[in-house]
Amino acid sequence: MTADIISIRRAALHEQVAQRLRQMLVEGRIAPGAKLNERELAEVLQVSRTPLREAIKMLAAEGLVELLPNRGAIAIALTETDVRNTFEVMAGLEALSGELAAQRITDAELAEIRAMQFEMMAAFTRRDLSNYYRINALIHSAINAAAKNPVLSATYNQVNARLQALRFRSNQDGEKWDHAAKEHEQMIAALASRDAAAMREVLLSHLHRKLDVVLQQLHRDAQHAASGAAE
Repeated sequence: MTADIISIRRAALHEQVAQRLRQMLVEGRIAPGAKLNERELAEVLQVSRTPLREAIKMLAAEGLVELLPNRGAIAIALTETDVRNTFEVMAGLEALSGELAAQRITDAELAEIRAMQFEMMAAFTRRDLSNYYRINALIHSAINAAAKNPVLSATYNQVNARLQALRFRSNQDGEKWDHAAKEHEQMIAALASRDAAAMREVLLSHLHRKLDVVLQQLHRDAQHAASGAAE
């Protein structure tokens, strides 16, 4: 497990550590099912174990890691059934979020999302998946915020946290990544025209396509694991 050494400010230290751990989980630097080694993580992040343990508790509350008696924290590993069920709920939340955002978004919010879209597409052109995904997540969060429904936002954030690593991996296929980028352009167009129905449809399509890619990857991983065990 490797990660860039980062400088972390003392204020709200455990929250900053939690954010760094989320990134490591999303990008696969901590693999699903892997134990979170406190000694190694404390060295990588240059923090003591106290804020690290507080951060791990935050991730456990979000459903990203599981705290096991006598084993410590384990990165969550979703089964195919977990994935299907979570994407099913997420698709509904994304669709509602987009529909409400198209109806309620302000010109200032739309301008901010357009600016992020421009930055995201620059990362896409560079094939910079890490920054592309970081900005992608900010765009989806901004769309959710434009819906102006705090209950929806809280539920959205909780469910979405479980899918971040899978959504990141779904863009590692070049063709699928190209299609996802085009769908984001369609989202901006729907928001700009305040077309709630179009926004709902593109987000549903976006999530269903993500699910298909994720399931294909899970099946490939299972086949590779089976092949490795047989050798």
